Amino acid sequence: MVDASQLKAGMVIMLDGELHSVASAEHHAGGGQQGGAVFAKVRNLKTNHTRELRFHPGDKLEDLALEHKEMEYLYTDGVTFYFMNPDTFDQIGLPTEIIGAYEKFLQPNMRIPVALYEGDPVTIAFPPAVELTVVSTPPGLREHETSTFKSATLDNGMEVLVPQFIKEGDTVRIDAASGKYLERIRREARKP
Repeated sequence: MVDASQLKAGMVIMLDGELHSVASAEHHAGGGQQGGAVFAKVRNLKTNHTRELRFHPGDKLEDLALEHKEMEYLYTDGVTFYFMNPDTFDQIGLPTEIIGAYEKFLQPNMRIPVALYEGDPVTIAFPPAVELTVVSTPPGLREHETSTFKSATLDNGMEVLVPQFIKEGDTVRIDAASGKYLERIRREARKP
């Protein structure tokens, strides 16, 4: 059990018999006759619905420790995403609602940490950024211009805006949550 005042983003708690992930938690001190309060935004891991809650700082909540297991992404049938445990070759399925916006970044054979509760998968711990290769982009108007952007198609079929100096074959880092360009990855040339 944990006090509501100790809630932090990323924790998983049990509310009304269902697992919820804490997206954010703010503690507001009270004054005068007004007591303190904790405002938390939580996401139901089963239905993916988000809601905002208010707790008294001393309210006891059931926090859960999830087991993280690295699994290999196999495929999707449009409704469920299938992952395989590389040690036991057991397969599990996660619904599209849990994968959410990360769907476009999943590639076959990609290894992703899957959070398990009592052996059942509840969510994935997707990395904050992914590296993808530029498949096609028009030549830059001005090679060294960084304040204007152009469109580029990545190897996963996604289109993003990139600086003018990016060319076909470059590897770029993309923010997984927003889908925006972060930086170009420089590959060091091997010295003989």
